[in-house]
Amino acid sequence: MDFNNVLLNKDDGIALIIINRPKALNALNYETLKELDSVLDIVENDKEIKVLIITGSGEKAFVAGADIAEMSNMTPLEAKKFSLYGQKVFRKIEMLSKPVIAAVNGFALGGGCELSMACDIRIASKNAKFGQPEVGLGIIPGFSGTQRLPRLIGTSKAKELIFTGDMINSDEAYKIGLISKVVELSDLIEEAKKLAKKMMSKSQIAISLAKEAINKGMETDLDTGNTIEAEKFSLCFTTDDQKEGMIAFSEKRAPKFGK
Repeated sequence: MDFNNVLLNKDDGIALIIINRPKALNALNYETLKELDSVLDIVENDKEIKVLIITGSGEKAFVAGADIAEMSNMTPLEAKKFSLYGQKVFRKIEMLSKPVIAAVNGFALGGGCELSMACDIRIASKNAKFGQPEVGLGIIPGFSGTQRLPRLIGTSKAKELIFTGDMINSDEAYKIGLISKVVELSDLIEEAKKLAKKMMSKSQIAISLAKEAINKGMETDLDTGNTIEAEKFSLCFTTDDQKEGMIAFSEKRAPKFGK
């Protein structure tokens, strides 16, 4: 399947989605969101794919935001539909059964920062910049930025970034816990793949259940979260991976999961 604004590459169990609108700094318009929506379905349904990496085309931008030219003349109803659709697509990333790594290669502003936050893990190049500058346009973040940013870095710092529209570099993003690693731009995709391969050596069923437990638990109180964890923990004991993992441990050998 061919797309205009999104590229999908697959190699040895790792899928790479590239937002490919370099002339627009990979800004997200309706067409790009629809293509991303479709590509995510392909990734979810492909059993050969174990880990997904999302990045942007070129060296300047991951995603510089939503497409302002497209948004500028929207009616309130059209703006709400746009917001809800972006939220839906990003929620699909968050709920994907496979781990998703954002490889942030440049500007991750507005919708780009929101896209990165929908991913499980974010690593960034030294030239990356993060921010939610929407208040400078007379709007607020619309693709879950007001919801995910405080969950990731705390309410006070999230409000500071959203209320000021300030842009921060990758070192600051690392300090506040928005990203987990900073690397050279030339090493970014290789580092993301290295992380993906480490995950692929573990039980994919266990990772999927752990992701589900974390995501659902973060949206509720601790007692309910603990109940969710116990349910997912017990489910592990219905799998061949649990048996293989524990037998391999007792036999002092590397486990062979998913066989």
